[in-house]
Amino acid sequence: MLNEIQISQIKEHLNNAQNPLFFFDNDPDGLCSFILLQKYIGRGKGFPVKSSPLDKNYLRKINELNPDYLFILDVPVVLEEFFEEIKKINLPVVWIDHHNTEKSKIPDFVNYYNPFLEKDFPSSTTYLCYEATKKKEDLWITIAGSISDNFVPEVYEEFKKIYPDLSLDSSDAFEILYNSRIGVIANLLNCGLKDKTTNVIKMIKFLMNVKSPYDVLEKTPKNREMHEKFEIINKKLKKFLERAQEEANASDKLVFFEYGGDTSMSAEISNRLKYFFPGRIIFVAYVSEGFVNISGRGENVKRILEKTLKQGNFENARGGGHENAVGARIMKKDLDAFREKIKEFVNKG
Repeated sequence: MLNEIQISQIKEHLNNAQNPLFFFDNDPDGLCSFILLQKYIGRGKGFPVKSSPLDKNYLRKINELNPDYLFILDVPVVLEEFFEEIKKINLPVVWIDHHNTEKSKIPDFVNYYNPFLEKDFPSSTTYLCYEATKKKEDLWITIAGSISDNFVPEVYEEFKKIYPDLSLDSSDAFEILYNSRIGVIANLLNCGLKDKTTNVIKMIKFLMNVKSPYDVLEKTPKNREMHEKFEIINKKLKKFLERAQEEANASDKLVFFEYGGDTSMSAEISNRLKYFFPGRIIFVAYVSEGFVNISGRGENVKRILEKTLKQGNFENARGGGHENAVGARIMKKDLDAFREKIKEFVNKG
């Protein structure tokens, strides 16, 4: 976790920021990280990073909002070209993350906080932000963001005492995510992020002012769109999972599931498959026009992905993540070759 010096430094950055801009990963861990920090200081604007890595395309938000501080939350990769432009305008940057990142790729002028660099220890960006803010009324936000990223923080024990009806007596993040009411909240947030921009903004404003997790669980005019999006995506998710489970039942090592449609839910499908089939290597590929977004889960899946991308030498391919949870993007024309390389490395063990 963060040490006292790091926590003090993050607080100082937050207090110094009068007009901060927060770039956060487009998932509940990133969203909840932003919510915690923005509620702590009561100012700033947030913008989800929907397509990693963070690149020059996001500079337009900086030009538009003219912030005096930039916070990057739960974003594993930021391109050098982005930082080059930020350095030119002398904008202070605070980057808080929990992914396995090469320290050499962090510019000297960036205030970078990631306990993974010091010790291979699991965490969530939400929990790192909570360590800095420590507002007890936001504990439920911390748990929702953390379990969505397969992490149960030590403060979950405290959460269980305060909200016994929202929690489970379990230390398994996916068990809590899929079988508890705090898990329902995490999934509501996740689905809400997949909505159109106006509804995402409305959801963020709602979360900034919400007083209780029960206000999120109850469908009201203020959160109607979030609940409706959840219902739509949940129906689609169930259909895809039925197909994916059929394929998983026919394999003892690898599950490689492909699907299409108007909504990407590869992370959701791969997480569920990992929960249902804990011993398998899982790859889920969302096929869209020209590109394929891929989510991988399983033991040492990062090593498998890295070998595949390196040996396959796929054009414009990129990927990375945690040791047991990764994401990647390849061109559609390379999908067949990518799948065969994955099968090759999985079968080799």
